[in-house]
Amino acid sequence: MSSNQLIIFDTTLRDGEQSPGAAMTKEEKIRVARQLERLGVDVIEAGFAAASPGDFDAISNIAKQIKDSTICSLARANEKDIARAGEAIRHANRGRVHTFIATSPIHMQHKLRMSEDQVVEQAIKAIGWARQYTDDVEFSAEDAARSEMDFLVRIFDAVIQAGVKTINVPDTVGYMIPEVWGARFKELLTRVPNSDKVIWSTHCHNDLGMAVANSLAAVQNGARQVECTINGLGERAGNASLEEIVMATRVRKDLFNVTTNIRSEEIVPTSRLVSTITGYVVQPNKAIVGANAFAHESGIHQDGVLKHRETYEIMRAEDVGWKANKLTLGKLSGRAAFRARLDEIGIGIESDEHLNELFVRFKDLADRKAEIFDEDLQALASGQSHEHAAKFQLKELEVTSKTGQTPRAHVLLTVDGQEQAAAENGSGPVDAVFKAIEVIAKSKSSLELYQVNAITSGTDSQGEVLVRLNQDGRIVTGQGADTDIVIASAKAYLSALNWLHTEAKTNPQKDEAAAI
Repeated sequence: MSSNQLIIFDTTLRDGEQSPGAAMTKEEKIRVARQLERLGVDVIEAGFAAASPGDFDAISNIAKQIKDSTICSLARANEKDIARAGEAIRHANRGRVHTFIATSPIHMQHKLRMSEDQVVEQAIKAIGWARQYTDDVEFSAEDAARSEMDFLVRIFDAVIQAGVKTINVPDTVGYMIPEVWGARFKELLTRVPNSDKVIWSTHCHNDLGMAVANSLAAVQNGARQVECTINGLGERAGNASLEEIVMATRVRKDLFNVTTNIRSEEIVPTSRLVSTITGYVVQPNKAIVGANAFAHESGIHQDGVLKHRETYEIMRAEDVGWKANKLTLGKLSGRAAFRARLDEIGIGIESDEHLNELFVRFKDLADRKAEIFDEDLQALASGQSHEHAAKFQLKELEVTSKTGQTPRAHVLLTVDGQEQAAAENGSGPVDAVFKAIEVIAKSKSSLELYQVNAITSGTDSQGEVLVRLNQDGRIVTGQGADTDIVIASAKAYLSALNWLHTEAKTNPQKDEAAAI
């Protein structure tokens, strides 16, 4: 590999999925993996195989279907975890096992209850176990940011001798600042014997808002792999943002003598897909992929951009995928054209029945909305992902809301195929709907988030509603889309309730420590 090639290691499907309520089904993981492959990601960390049978199954299916990207599974430094990871990636064109153990004094003493000698010995064993399944083995020193430098040098020397190919140095708790993090990489590459025989990787969390800056500082000091996520998704304050890393190295070529395999025009479509599936909406002023990233409100800025774009823009919106992907489909369009467009934007069709379900939804939307966009199709696909097996389904909804009067909602649901009705008052129409649904569902869950977004522009746009429920510590996110925002709200609430009644979309890392 060229010394100026920067490997992009995406962990949206593993570390990103640890965000509360952001867990994905197998089908959703496969959709994201296909889009990451289209984006040009070098390594896709598809999950933590030992966490659950569902995660193992998702990784295995991704390994079978993705051909261009390396498929990686995380594993703790024990034989059982590594065996599960190795089996999960068995069918991959290129597979990687990523194993880790904590190296900071606080972790070794309080979590592992192991001495330095024991940790080194376990790391060496882990590399040996992993090499039984693949030659591509990565090792991470968890909480490296708070680890003693002498011990890091020792353990990294040991795993290099054991045959590791990539060494990841993670800032697990988002503690570092760029100057110190860059200096740490420079010292490691200088002091670790045979440091030139491995790829050095950085994995930064964003607790102090410096994950991207720290990652870039590592690159300037020898790191040639960056571990990141789409939209900076991840637990707590998130991870380093893939789109910001890629575009920073591309725009500032004068500072970063590296290249990536990322097809930047796929950045925005990937961002939107991940946002739709996980329910984590991108803030408007988010760099690169936020709705306002290329908007100019100031008259002076507008005048400058009109005269010469580069006066206020350092990159072109088109280069990162900001373009109107408007469908040339309508009410008279056939299934063949419809399916072709789904394939183009990465929505897989599992069967003829699945296609028919989506097509009926598309026709219904086309009757109510003049223009159909790719974002509308993504919402349609996400909205039906488990409806065929849903415990709760919306059959009828009537809401009365008048100035000076208390809003009232009447709902008719099918619960396990049986119709049940309820009516409740609320402080607003949506509140009334949720209360009426709860009369039937009796979930005893608390509403943690209610969020409304327009999927596309225009007054006939579909509204997308995100609902996050917490039931005794179990957090799920439901989504609903409709041109009627109250109906979209009801769909989202029912979607969340349905996830509470299935094991398909629980967070696979909930009971397994997997923070790198």
